[in-house]
Parts: sequence; structure tokens; C-alpha cells
Amino acid sequence: MEGVALMAKSGLYTGLDIGTNTIKVLVAEYVSGEMNIIGVGNAKSDGLKNGTIVDIEKVSQAIRKAVNAAEERAGIQITGVNVAVPANRLEVDACQGMVTVNSESKEVVESDISQVVASALMRGMMPEREIIAVEPKEFTVDGFSGISDPRGMFGVRLEMKGLVYTGPKTLVHNIRRAIERAGLAVENIVIAPLAIAHHVLNESEREFGTVVVDLGAGQTTVMAIRDQELQFAHVIAEGGDYITKDISTILNTSTDQADNVKLNYGEASTARASKDERFPVSVVGHTEPVEITEYYLSEIIEARLSQIFSRVRQDLERSRGLSLPGGIILLGGAAAMPGVAELATEIIGTNVRLYVPTEMGLRNPTFAQVISIVDYVGSRSDIENLVTQAAAGNTLFSEPIVETSAIYREPATEMFADSSYASSVDDTTYMTQAPQVSTPKQDKEPKESIVDKVRNVFGSMFD
Repeated sequence: MEGVALMAKSGLYTGLDIGTNTIKVLVAEYVSGEMNIIGVGNAKSDGLKNGTIVDIEKVSQAIRKAVNAAEERAGIQITGVNVAVPANRLEVDACQGMVTVNSESKEVVESDISQVVASALMRGMMPEREIIAVEPKEFTVDGFSGISDPRGMFGVRLEMKGLVYTGPKTLVHNIRRAIERAGLAVENIVIAPLAIAHHVLNESEREFGTVVVDLGAGQTTVMAIRDQELQFAHVIAEGGDYITKDISTILNTSTDQADNVKLNYGEASTARASKDERFPVSVVGHTEPVEITEYYLSEIIEARLSQIFSRVRQDLERSRGLSLPGGIILLGGAAAMPGVAELATEIIGTNVRLYVPTEMGLRNPTFAQVISIVDYVGSRSDIENLVTQAAAGNTLFSEPIVETSAIYREPATEMFADSSYASSVDDTTYMTQAPQVSTPKQDKEPKESIVDKVRNVFGSMFD
């Protein structure tokens, strides 16, 4: 075979998850369709805000610490990593290219694949955006369509249809720079929602339609997958860290103490919390710890989570995501708190289930993304790797030629025309355009409680 060299389908793969609270590194050996985890490392994040890098040097130091821990446990030296970019301001468009087969035998070879990918990325792109990934959907050889891998086929004309994902150049550059400063090479940059959908969802869930909600520390990502494609991915700028801030503010305690209380005593739903169980909290201005009930803490937590899930519900109502038959799968570090899935089900009004990784020692929703990164890269086909490498470093991008298949077909320029709602959602992946629909009223009136007090008194501080 000639042209771009293919990545090995087996071997060692290292995944890097740059989270707002924790940097996670996972080393796995991928052999014959099986992923075997051999090392994991993590370090406390620094230099990130709401899932994006604000201090490259601090992030690089945290990456190095996590990598060192993974190296020690895996017994290897890590020189490169596969990293995911979040859905922040991610855009996707259809792309299409066509070339003449150049070989004398008229058999399609790898160099033809590289050329047809370049052809699909020919026209100008906004200077502030960068190509992150190209996903081939089908190849056509001399009019015969639906081909997944055309190499070795006889033909004169080769065409490719696919999807191209672009993101802010600043976001991608900062991720690369932080990794390079940590002394590592960037082997692959993948789209976080695509990796999660590949690993977390089964074939039927990806085909018929499922929503995944990633409840992270700095932000919450809502993504929908249908017909094996990412239909939309929206980012809500609230996550588990906002719960910690609420606890710290209301109880007049330090952020570290608030986080410790949340992890050890937190219940997402007051229906599960005890009014009798108490625990001590160090409070500013008090020489002795103050006893707080589990129920009171739960009211604070429930208030913030209720606001997040209400926004998720509004998001899905506007996008018609609530009608997808696969329901909602919840993951992320903040989703590990007891009662989160039950509260989400109550507020969103549809079936919500918690995803827990099955890998030994990593059975916590917080590890879902880093596992997904490794599995996504390790299980890619030869042709997907070839297209990825052909697109790497390409600075050109074709204008949209055809509309991608999706749930919605309205050609609006913005997904949300309601500016009051749009202001609560920082970033949106503009995959498809949703028509405006009215938001139904809540089934019951909100109760007067600490929940309302928290929202009224402190809500504006963190929104």
C-alpha cells in the first residue's frame, strides 16, 4: 500500500481528559477488539474555568503530574496522548469531494483517499476556526455509492461525502500547547461527544436516538445521537463546581470544606435525605464546628441541580430531544452523587439512567470520558484513520454542500432565537436547526422552601 501510513489497530493507547476539576490519564492495550486498561493517573486541575483553559502553564503542570502517575502504574514511558475537545462552540457541516483515480491500474489506493479528502476541504474557512475531525460517511466509485472502503476497487472517479467538525482555533491551540509544554506529543484530537457516543451507547441507541448528559464540574454538555450521527451538542455553563460554591456561600465555609461535605454527605434529592442525621462543618466566625443536617445540605444541592436539569429540559424541548426512544443517559463526575438520576427523571420528565463504566477500578461516571477517548481511537477502522491523517493539519474547509441528515430541517441561522434562553447556554454545536416551540408549563407549582431562597438570594451570583 502507498500513501499515508496507517495507525496500528493494536498496541498501547493513552487517553487524556482535561477536566475542570481533575486531569485524568488512562493507558490501555487494544488487541483484537479488546481494550485492557493497564494504568491510570490523575491530578487536581488548575488553570481551567468552565471546561476551557485559561492558564496554559498551570494546565501543563497538572497534565505532567497525571502522566507521571499513569506511567508509574503502567510501567511504561508515555510520549504521546489522545485528547478530546469539548463541545464548546463546535460546528459541523457536510463536505463532499471528487477526484480522478491516478494509478495506472485504476485501482483506488491510499493516495487517492488523501486526495479526495483534500478535495472535500478546498474552500475557505473563517480564520478563527480550525478543523478538528473529518468523518467519512460514504465513498462513491464511478457512480456506485454506499462504499465504506474503496481501496482496491477499480474506477475512474472517486467521491467522498462526510462531515467536518471545526472548533475555535484558540481552544484547540491551547489544548495542544498545554500538552506540548508537558513534554508530550498530540497523537489524535477527537470530538468528546463522538467518543462518548461510540463507547457509552450501543448500536441500537445510536441508531434510534439517545440523549447523553455529561454533568461535569465546570459545565454540563447535552448531546443527542441518532442515525449513528451526532445531531446536536449544547453546553450549559453550570456543573458540579457550582454546587460546591453554593454550599460554601450558604454555610459560610471554605471551598475545600464545602467540596468535602458534598462528597461525603451530599444527597441530590431531599426525598432521600435524613432530617435527623447531622455532621460538623467548620464555619467562618465560629470557633467550634456547626452541625448541619443532611436534609439541609440536600436542599442546597437540590436547588442547583434542579436549575441545571430545568435548563436541560428546556434545551431538549426546543431540540425535540425528549422524543428520542433511547431516553437520557447521565454521566460525569457530578452524576456520581446519590439520587442525581432520580432527580433528573423527576425534573426532565423522561427516563434518565446513570452510566457507570464496567472496567475494574474505574466504576464511576467521572471516568466515562477518558475511557471513551481511548476506546474511540483504538477501535477506529483503517479507512477512518486514513481520512483522519489526510485531514490533519488541513487549513482549508469546504462550504456546506448538502444538509446533514438530522431530526430537524429548518434552515434557521441560529438554533435558539429566544435571547433570554440563549444567554443561559454558552456554547452550541450547530449541527441541525431546530424550529421554535413553546415551553410547556411545569406540572406543579414550586414549593416555598430553602430551594427558592437559594435561587433568589444566590442564584444571580453564579449565573
